[in-house]
Amino acid sequence: MRRFDQQLEDLQTRLLEMGGRVEAALHNSVGALADRDEARARAVLAGEPSIDAMEIEIDDFAVRLMALHQPMARDMRLLAATIKINNDLERMGDLAAHIAERALSLMQEPPLPVSDILRLAQLAEAMVHDSLDALKSQDAGLAQRVLESDDEVDQLRDWLYRRLILWMQSDGPAVPSAMHQLFVIRHLERIADHATNIGEDVLFYLRGVDVRHHAALAG
Repeated sequence: MRRFDQQLEDLQTRLLEMGGRVEAALHNSVGALADRDEARARAVLAGEPSIDAMEIEIDDFAVRLMALHQPMARDMRLLAATIKINNDLERMGDLAAHIAERALSLMQEPPLPVSDILRLAQLAEAMVHDSLDALKSQDAGLAQRVLESDDEVDQLRDWLYRRLILWMQSDGPAVPSAMHQLFVIRHLERIADHATNIGEDVLFYLRGVDVRHHAALAG
């Protein structure tokens, strides 16, 4: 194996490791919300700096490979996709931390149902997992399915927004809790958007086609 090929493999391994950390942070932040688990929420917040550090390391590694080897075609697409995916993962880590913060705030309020929000969280988590699995297995079909899942997330988000607004209009004391839940919904929807970005970047790497904004996909 060429040294450059080995370096590309090492880079992808680091990126997938970062993806695993982000998946864990998201899962734990949602678990903290569901179980009102303060320790779990604080563990997510404590782990955020390590995700930030990995983003810098991966970015530096990818840029260095570009400068030293001046890759062409598929290798160049992989490096470009890696830099973009790396940024999306870091943002997801930030959003997982924001959910943990909202979970801590909700622990100070009377318990309110979160089951529908947890359904949204399941959809977002599945999209994150599938986008990373598509990268790992180089599966364009799976990446495309991630893009298609985004519409379901948006529909559920809109329904949850409407329900919470009606709730706030009819129950004044519930407003603080409902506002925290609105932010959680927004964070989950943004995580799904970042997972969609990763799916798009995987398709760009594999097919050389830009499918942003759900443009027609290459066959």
